[in-house]
Amino acid sequence: MAAPAKKRVVNEDSNFNGNNDKSENSDESSESGGTEEHITQEKIQVDFEGRNPTDADFHGIKQLLQQLFLKAHVNLSELADVIIGQNYVGSVVKQSEMDADGSDVDDDESDVNDVFGVTSVLNITEKQNLECVQQLRTLLLELCSEHATDQANTMICSLLSDDTQSIGLLINERIVNIPAQISVPLLESLSKEIKRSCEKKMPYDFTYFILICKLYKSENMQTKKKKKKKQQQLSGRSDEPEILWSNPEEELIDQEADCRFEFCVKDDSDSGLAGRWMEGDTEMSPYRRVLLLKASKLDPLIEQIKTFVTEQQ
Repeated sequence: MAAPAKKRVVNEDSNFNGNNDKSENSDESSESGGTEEHITQEKIQVDFEGRNPTDADFHGIKQLLQQLFLKAHVNLSELADVIIGQNYVGSVVKQSEMDADGSDVDDDESDVNDVFGVTSVLNITEKQNLECVQQLRTLLLELCSEHATDQANTMICSLLSDDTQSIGLLINERIVNIPAQISVPLLESLSKEIKRSCEKKMPYDFTYFILICKLYKSENMQTKKKKKKKQQQLSGRSDEPEILWSNPEEELIDQEADCRFEFCVKDDSDSGLAGRWMEGDTEMSPYRRVLLLKASKLDPLIEQIKTFVTEQQ
């Protein structure tokens, strides 16, 4: 099998914290093992590149989608197929073709762990004939009705019911511990590919993007919230829970979002940062935050993310 086209090296000095198991988001991750000893921190240099998705990436892409959607009723196999089928838009993150000793890596030996991330966009207005898109739209409407404010619910429902508004589901997934700087070339490439597709009159001229983000909130703050509510009202202070973003750059997107809503997924057996917590640790509960963002804000946000990751280095 010929190797898929290499787009660009997206990160040349990524640090992995914890053990060096590539599939940190799997159910077998060290964080869910319940051991009493702290895992030794070590840094591993890995070269990554963004590549066009191919059929060989199917299981890796599906696994990344699974860590986002968990038990939601969405046909992730079909969704992965759509991402691969539109490989002129979007990228998968792979380890560089050159392995540690400088020899070529045989693409035929790929397995599920070879896909470290996926960045793409899916037109959920134009592709309503697909089962996975129908399920996504239904899921968004149900979650919005249950968890969003009246204003956000009205806005999102109105956009999803208006077929003249082209809505793109922005997918920005990667395994745990890959740094945020990897997102810059991936999002830049995605933006360029969207523009090229629009020039060819393809259905990528989006009005809005919808992005589902993974985040974690300190559980102790959640349990104390009701007790403190009256005291906060009297003092005028807001004691918000600590928030940890799985993809830190998405906090910047959240700040520019036109509306948002969130919901807890603790009962859906989230992996990644879930698991048993050490004594003295602040327990974190997994959440999903859904953002609605005007498509015109994407390029300025990429510039903000560039500045952010530069300051983090």
